[in-house]
Amino acid sequence: MTDAIHPDTAWAAFDARDRAFDGRFVVAVRTTRIYCKPSCAARHPRRENVAFYPDPARARAAGYRACLRCRPDEVGRDRIAVAAATALIEAAEAPLPLEAMAARVGYAPHHFHRLFKRATGVTPAAYARGVQAKRAAQALEDGSSVTEAVYAAGYSAPSRFYDQGAPRLGMAPSAWARGGAGVAIRWTLAATSLGPLLVAATDKGLCRVSFDEDEAALLTRFPNAEVRPADAALTALAAQVVAAVESPGQDADLPLDVRGTAFQEAVWQALCAIPPGETRSYAALAAAAGKPKAVRAAGSACGANPVAVVVPCHRAQRADGSPGGYAYGLERKRALRRREGSG
Repeated sequence: MTDAIHPDTAWAAFDARDRAFDGRFVVAVRTTRIYCKPSCAARHPRRENVAFYPDPARARAAGYRACLRCRPDEVGRDRIAVAAATALIEAAEAPLPLEAMAARVGYAPHHFHRLFKRATGVTPAAYARGVQAKRAAQALEDGSSVTEAVYAAGYSAPSRFYDQGAPRLGMAPSAWARGGAGVAIRWTLAATSLGPLLVAATDKGLCRVSFDEDEAALLTRFPNAEVRPADAALTALAAQVVAAVESPGQDADLPLDVRGTAFQEAVWQALCAIPPGETRSYAALAAAAGKPKAVRAAGSACGANPVAVVVPCHRAQRADGSPGGYAYGLERKRALRRREGSG
Protein backbone atom coordinates (compact mmCIF):
# COMPACT_ATOMS: atom_id res chain seq x y z
CA MET A 1 0.00 0.00 0.00
CA THR A 2 1.04 3.58 -0.59
CA ASP A 3 0.53 6.36 1.94
CA ALA A 4 -2.51 7.54 -0.06
CA ILE A 5 -4.81 4.83 1.29
CA HIS A 6 -4.47 3.32 4.75
CA PRO A 7 -5.09 -0.47 4.91
CA ASP A 8 -8.00 0.06 7.30
CA THR A 9 -9.60 2.52 4.88
CA ALA A 10 -8.99 0.11 2.01
CA TRP A 11 -10.59 -2.76 3.93
CA ALA A 12 -13.61 -0.60 4.83
CA ALA A 13 -14.05 0.33 1.16
CA PHE A 14 -13.71 -3.31 0.10
CA ASP A 15 -16.09 -4.49 2.81
CA ALA A 16 -18.68 -1.90 1.63
CA ARG A 17 -17.99 -2.63 -2.05
CA ASP A 18 -17.56 1.12 -2.55
CA ARG A 19 -17.27 1.76 -6.31
CA ALA A 20 -15.65 5.13 -5.63
CA PHE A 21 -12.41 3.32 -4.78
CA ASP A 22 -12.29 1.25 -7.97
CA GLY A 23 -9.04 2.13 -9.71
CA ARG A 24 -7.40 3.51 -6.55
CA PHE A 25 -6.13 0.13 -5.39
CA VAL A 26 -6.71 -3.59 -5.90
CA VAL A 27 -7.49 -6.30 -3.39
CA ALA A 28 -5.31 -9.42 -3.54
CA VAL A 29 -6.61 -12.64 -2.00
CA ARG A 30 -3.80 -14.88 -0.77
CA THR A 31 -5.84 -18.09 -0.78
CA THR A 32 -6.91 -17.84 -4.43
CA ARG A 33 -3.97 -15.73 -5.77
CA ILE A 34 -6.52 -13.47 -7.48
CA TYR A 35 -6.76 -9.67 -7.29
CA CYS A 36 -10.05 -7.76 -7.55
CA LYS A 37 -11.34 -4.23 -7.62
CA PRO A 38 -12.83 -2.96 -4.31
CA SER A 39 -16.43 -3.26 -5.51
CA CYS A 40 -16.13 -6.87 -6.67
CA ALA A 41 -19.38 -8.74 -6.02
CA ALA A 42 -17.66 -12.03 -5.18
CA ARG A 43 -17.85 -13.41 -1.64
CA HIS A 44 -15.39 -11.63 0.66
CA PRO A 45 -12.41 -13.50 2.11
CA ARG A 46 -11.25 -13.10 5.69
CA ARG A 47 -9.34 -9.95 6.53
CA GLU A 48 -6.13 -11.86 7.30
CA ASN A 49 -6.17 -13.39 3.79
CA VAL A 50 -6.18 -10.03 2.03
CA ALA A 51 -3.41 -7.75 0.82
CA PHE A 52 -3.77 -4.37 -0.89
CA TYR A 53 -1.74 -3.08 -3.83
CA PRO A 54 -1.87 0.41 -5.37
CA ASP A 55 -2.34 -0.92 -8.91
CA PRO A 56 -2.74 -4.16 -10.89
CA ALA A 57 0.90 -4.15 -12.02
CA ARG A 58 2.10 -4.45 -8.42
CA ALA A 59 -0.34 -7.27 -7.76
CA ARG A 60 0.78 -9.15 -10.87
CA ALA A 61 4.42 -8.69 -9.89
CA ALA A 62 3.57 -10.33 -6.55
CA GLY A 63 2.18 -13.37 -8.34
CA TYR A 64 -1.56 -12.62 -8.47
CA ARG A 65 -3.84 -12.80 -11.54
CA ALA A 66 -6.84 -10.62 -12.42
CA CYS A 67 -10.36 -11.59 -11.35
CA LEU A 68 -12.42 -12.66 -14.36
CA ARG A 69 -15.62 -11.48 -12.66
CA CYS A 70 -14.84 -7.82 -11.89
CA ARG A 71 -11.97 -7.31 -14.42
CA PRO A 72 -9.91 -4.88 -12.33
CA ASP A 73 -7.43 -4.13 -15.11
CA GLU A 74 -10.16 -2.53 -17.23
CA VAL A 75 -11.24 -0.23 -14.38
CA GLY A 76 -7.72 1.04 -13.89
CA ARG A 77 -7.29 1.71 -17.59
CA ASP A 78 -10.62 3.57 -17.77
CA ARG A 79 -9.76 5.81 -14.82
CA ILE A 80 -6.33 6.58 -16.23
CA ALA A 81 -7.93 7.52 -19.55
CA VAL A 82 -10.47 9.85 -17.90
CA ALA A 83 -7.75 11.48 -15.79
CA ALA A 84 -5.63 11.98 -18.90
CA ALA A 85 -8.58 13.48 -20.77
CA THR A 86 -9.41 15.96 -18.02
CA ALA A 87 -5.75 17.01 -17.99
CA LEU A 88 -5.87 17.51 -21.76
CA ILE A 89 -9.04 19.61 -21.47
CA GLU A 90 -7.61 21.78 -18.72
CA ALA A 91 -4.33 22.33 -20.60
CA ALA A 92 -5.86 23.03 -24.01
CA GLU A 93 -6.16 26.63 -25.18
CA ALA A 94 -9.28 25.76 -27.17
CA PRO A 95 -11.82 22.90 -26.89
CA LEU A 96 -10.59 19.58 -28.27
CA PRO A 97 -12.86 17.61 -30.64
CA LEU A 98 -14.16 14.40 -29.08
CA GLU A 99 -12.51 12.31 -31.79
CA ALA A 100 -9.08 13.83 -31.12
CA MET A 101 -9.42 13.46 -27.35
CA ALA A 102 -10.56 9.85 -27.56
CA ALA A 103 -7.73 9.01 -29.95
CA ARG A 104 -5.18 10.55 -27.54
CA VAL A 105 -6.30 8.23 -24.73
CA GLY A 106 -6.82 5.16 -26.93
CA TYR A 107 -10.61 4.78 -27.07
CA ALA A 108 -13.32 4.91 -29.71
CA PRO A 109 -15.18 8.27 -29.53
CA HIS A 110 -18.66 6.98 -28.65
CA HIS A 111 -17.36 4.55 -26.05
CA PHE A 112 -15.15 7.21 -24.48
CA HIS A 113 -18.03 9.70 -24.38
CA ARG A 114 -20.08 7.24 -22.29
CA LEU A 115 -17.07 6.36 -20.14
CA PHE A 116 -16.24 10.01 -19.39
CA LYS A 117 -19.81 10.89 -18.48
CA ARG A 118 -20.16 7.85 -16.23
CA ALA A 119 -16.94 8.76 -14.39
CA THR A 120 -17.44 12.53 -14.06
CA GLY A 121 -21.19 13.06 -14.32
CA VAL A 122 -20.80 15.39 -17.32
CA THR A 123 -19.88 15.01 -20.97
CA PRO A 124 -16.40 15.99 -22.22
CA ALA A 125 -17.91 19.04 -23.92
CA ALA A 126 -19.68 20.14 -20.73
CA TYR A 127 -16.48 19.68 -18.73
CA ALA A 128 -14.60 21.81 -21.28
CA ARG A 129 -17.25 24.54 -21.08
CA GLY A 130 -16.85 24.56 -17.30
CA VAL A 131 -13.08 24.97 -17.62
CA GLN A 132 -13.51 27.84 -20.07
CA ALA A 133 -16.10 29.58 -17.89
CA LYS A 134 -13.79 29.27 -14.89
CA ARG A 135 -10.95 30.88 -16.87
CA ALA A 136 -13.20 33.71 -17.99
CA ALA A 137 -14.45 34.34 -14.46
CA GLN A 138 -10.89 34.40 -13.13
CA ALA A 139 -9.85 36.86 -15.83
CA LEU A 140 -12.78 39.11 -14.98
CA GLU A 141 -11.95 38.97 -11.27
CA ASP A 142 -8.34 39.88 -12.13
CA GLY A 143 -9.57 43.05 -13.82
CA SER A 144 -9.59 42.09 -17.49
CA SER A 145 -12.19 43.57 -19.78
CA VAL A 146 -14.95 41.28 -20.98
CA THR A 147 -13.38 41.03 -24.44
CA GLU A 148 -9.95 40.25 -23.00
CA ALA A 149 -11.45 37.63 -20.67
CA VAL A 150 -13.37 36.00 -23.53
CA TYR A 151 -10.29 35.45 -25.67
CA ALA A 152 -8.02 34.60 -22.73
CA ALA A 153 -10.41 31.80 -21.82
CA GLY A 154 -10.16 30.30 -25.30
CA TYR A 155 -13.52 31.29 -26.78
CA SER A 156 -13.42 31.79 -30.54
CA ALA A 157 -15.67 34.85 -30.34
CA PRO A 158 -17.62 36.86 -27.74
CA SER A 159 -20.86 35.34 -29.04
CA ARG A 160 -19.62 31.87 -28.01
CA PHE A 161 -19.00 33.13 -24.49
CA TYR A 162 -22.44 34.68 -24.18
CA ASP A 163 -24.00 31.45 -25.45
CA GLN A 164 -21.99 29.10 -23.24
CA GLY A 165 -19.96 30.81 -20.54
CA ALA A 166 -22.16 33.67 -19.39
CA PRO A 167 -25.06 31.44 -18.27
CA ARG A 168 -22.62 29.54 -16.02
CA LEU A 169 -21.69 32.78 -14.29
CA GLY A 170 -25.34 33.33 -13.44
CA MET A 171 -25.19 37.00 -14.42
CA ALA A 172 -23.81 39.17 -17.20
CA PRO A 173 -19.99 38.95 -17.30
CA SER A 174 -19.58 42.71 -16.91
CA ALA A 175 -21.79 42.60 -13.82
CA TRP A 176 -19.69 39.77 -12.40
CA ALA A 177 -16.55 41.82 -12.94
CA ARG A 178 -18.12 44.62 -10.87
CA GLY A 179 -19.05 42.32 -7.98
CA GLY A 180 -22.67 41.83 -9.03
CA ALA A 181 -23.42 45.46 -9.84
CA GLY A 182 -26.71 45.82 -11.72
CA VAL A 183 -28.05 42.45 -10.57
CA ALA A 184 -31.25 42.41 -8.52
CA ILE A 185 -31.47 39.83 -5.73
CA ARG A 186 -34.65 39.31 -3.73
CA TRP A 187 -34.53 37.68 -0.33
CA THR A 188 -36.60 36.51 2.59
CA LEU A 189 -36.19 34.74 5.92
CA ALA A 190 -38.38 31.64 5.99
CA ALA A 191 -39.35 29.93 9.24
CA THR A 192 -38.48 26.22 9.47
CA SER A 193 -38.36 23.71 12.31
CA LEU A 194 -34.56 23.77 11.98
CA GLY A 195 -34.35 27.54 12.38
CA PRO A 196 -34.69 30.60 10.13
CA LEU A 197 -33.64 29.98 6.54
CA LEU A 198 -32.34 32.71 4.24
CA VAL A 199 -33.71 32.25 0.72
CA ALA A 200 -32.42 34.58 -2.01
CA ALA A 201 -32.77 34.53 -5.79
CA THR A 202 -32.01 36.48 -8.94
CA ASP A 203 -34.40 36.42 -11.84
CA LYS A 204 -32.60 33.28 -13.01
CA GLY A 205 -33.01 31.23 -9.85
CA LEU A 206 -31.88 30.60 -6.27
CA CYS A 207 -28.47 32.07 -5.52
CA ARG A 208 -28.32 31.56 -1.73
CA VAL A 209 -30.12 29.23 0.69
CA SER A 210 -28.61 29.11 4.16
CA PHE A 211 -29.36 28.76 7.84
CA ASP A 212 -28.12 31.33 10.37
CA GLU A 213 -27.74 34.12 7.81
CA ASP A 214 -29.61 37.37 7.20
CA GLU A 215 -29.63 40.37 4.87
CA ALA A 216 -26.24 41.53 6.18
CA ALA A 217 -24.65 38.22 5.20
CA LEU A 218 -26.26 38.46 1.77
CA LEU A 219 -24.84 41.95 1.26
CA THR A 220 -21.40 40.70 2.23
CA ARG A 221 -21.62 37.93 -0.35
CA PHE A 222 -23.04 40.22 -3.08
CA PRO A 223 -21.69 43.67 -2.13
CA ASN A 224 -22.65 45.48 -5.34
CA ALA A 225 -25.97 43.81 -6.09
CA GLU A 226 -29.32 45.51 -5.64
CA VAL A 227 -30.84 43.59 -2.74
CA ARG A 228 -34.63 43.81 -2.47
CA PRO A 229 -37.36 42.29 -0.28
CA ALA A 230 -39.23 39.23 -1.50
CA ASP A 231 -41.93 39.47 -4.13
CA ALA A 232 -44.68 36.93 -4.84
CA ALA A 233 -42.42 34.82 -7.05
CA LEU A 234 -39.73 34.49 -4.40
CA THR A 235 -42.32 33.80 -1.70
CA ALA A 236 -43.61 30.88 -3.74
CA LEU A 237 -40.05 29.66 -4.37
CA ALA A 238 -39.23 29.94 -0.66
CA ALA A 239 -42.28 27.81 0.18
CA GLN A 240 -40.88 25.04 -2.03
CA VAL A 241 -37.52 25.26 -0.29
CA VAL A 242 -39.19 25.06 3.14
CA ALA A 243 -41.09 21.99 1.95
CA ALA A 244 -37.77 20.37 1.06
CA VAL A 245 -36.64 20.97 4.66
CA GLU A 246 -39.81 19.87 6.42
CA SER A 247 -41.02 17.01 4.21
CA PRO A 248 -38.12 15.66 2.20
CA GLY A 249 -38.46 12.58 0.06
CA GLN A 250 -38.87 13.87 -3.47
CA ASP A 251 -36.50 16.58 -4.61
CA ALA A 252 -38.11 19.55 -6.34
CA ASP A 253 -36.61 20.78 -9.61
CA LEU A 254 -35.89 24.32 -8.44
CA PRO A 255 -34.18 26.93 -10.64
CA LEU A 256 -30.63 27.77 -9.58
CA ASP A 257 -28.29 30.66 -10.24
CA VAL A 258 -25.03 29.46 -8.71
CA ARG A 259 -21.44 29.32 -9.88
CA GLY A 260 -18.37 27.41 -8.84
CA THR A 261 -15.26 25.90 -10.32
CA ALA A 262 -15.72 23.07 -12.80
CA PHE A 263 -14.86 20.59 -10.04
CA GLN A 264 -17.25 22.18 -7.53
CA GLU A 265 -20.08 22.17 -10.04
CA ALA A 266 -19.39 18.51 -10.84
CA VAL A 267 -19.56 17.67 -7.11
CA TRP A 268 -22.82 19.63 -6.75
CA GLN A 269 -24.24 17.77 -9.74
CA ALA A 270 -23.21 14.47 -8.14
CA LEU A 271 -24.95 15.52 -4.91
CA CYS A 272 -28.14 16.29 -6.78
CA ALA A 273 -28.01 12.81 -8.32
CA ILE A 274 -28.19 11.12 -4.88
CA PRO A 275 -31.75 9.91 -4.27
CA PRO A 276 -33.44 11.04 -1.03
CA GLY A 277 -32.74 8.60 1.76
CA GLU A 278 -29.32 7.62 0.38
CA THR A 279 -25.82 8.88 1.09
CA ARG A 280 -22.48 9.00 -0.72
CA SER A 281 -18.95 9.17 0.61
CA TYR A 282 -16.75 12.16 -0.15
CA ALA A 283 -14.56 9.70 -2.06
CA ALA A 284 -17.53 8.70 -4.21
CA LEU A 285 -18.28 12.35 -4.94
CA ALA A 286 -14.65 13.01 -5.86
CA ALA A 287 -14.74 10.06 -8.24
CA ALA A 288 -18.01 11.24 -9.77
CA ALA A 289 -16.42 14.66 -10.31
CA GLY A 290 -13.55 13.05 -12.23
CA LYS A 291 -10.84 13.43 -9.57
CA PRO A 292 -10.93 10.30 -7.39
CA LYS A 293 -7.94 11.39 -5.31
CA ALA A 294 -9.45 14.80 -4.48
CA VAL A 295 -11.44 13.55 -1.48
CA ARG A 296 -10.69 16.59 0.69
CA ALA A 297 -11.52 18.90 -2.20
CA ALA A 298 -14.88 17.15 -2.55
CA GLY A 299 -15.55 17.86 1.12
CA SER A 300 -14.60 21.49 0.56
CA ALA A 301 -16.94 21.66 -2.45
CA CYS A 302 -19.76 20.43 -0.21
CA GLY A 303 -18.86 23.14 2.31
CA ALA A 304 -18.90 25.76 -0.47
CA ASN A 305 -22.39 24.75 -1.61
CA PRO A 306 -24.33 28.06 -1.80
CA VAL A 307 -27.82 26.54 -1.70
CA ALA A 308 -28.27 24.28 1.31
CA VAL A 309 -30.86 21.49 1.09
CA VAL A 310 -31.58 22.29 -2.58
CA VAL A 311 -28.17 20.88 -3.46
CA PRO A 312 -28.26 18.16 -0.79
CA CYS A 313 -24.76 18.24 0.69
CA HIS A 314 -26.28 16.72 3.86
CA ARG A 315 -26.24 13.40 1.95
CA ALA A 316 -22.42 13.37 1.92
CA GLN A 317 -20.45 11.48 4.54
CA ARG A 318 -17.04 10.00 5.27
CA ALA A 319 -16.03 6.58 3.94
CA ASP A 320 -16.41 5.06 7.42
CA GLY A 321 -20.07 6.12 7.57
CA SER A 322 -19.60 9.02 9.99
CA PRO A 323 -21.41 12.21 8.94
CA GLY A 324 -18.39 14.43 8.36
CA GLY A 325 -18.91 18.19 8.54
CA TYR A 326 -21.79 20.50 7.76
CA ALA A 327 -21.71 24.29 7.46
CA TYR A 328 -24.89 24.67 9.52
CA GLY A 329 -24.14 22.18 12.29
CA LEU A 330 -24.19 18.40 12.49
CA GLU A 331 -27.53 18.37 14.34
CA ARG A 332 -29.21 19.90 11.30
CA LYS A 333 -27.43 17.45 9.02
CA ARG A 334 -28.59 14.50 11.09
CA ALA A 335 -32.13 15.89 11.25
CA LEU A 336 -32.33 16.27 7.47
CA ARG A 337 -31.06 12.75 6.97
CA ARG A 338 -33.47 11.31 9.53
CA ARG A 339 -36.36 12.97 7.72
CA GLU A 340 -35.23 11.28 4.53
CA GLY A 341 -34.87 7.93 6.25
CA SER A 342 -31.08 7.61 6.10
CA GLY A 343 -30.42 8.10 9.82
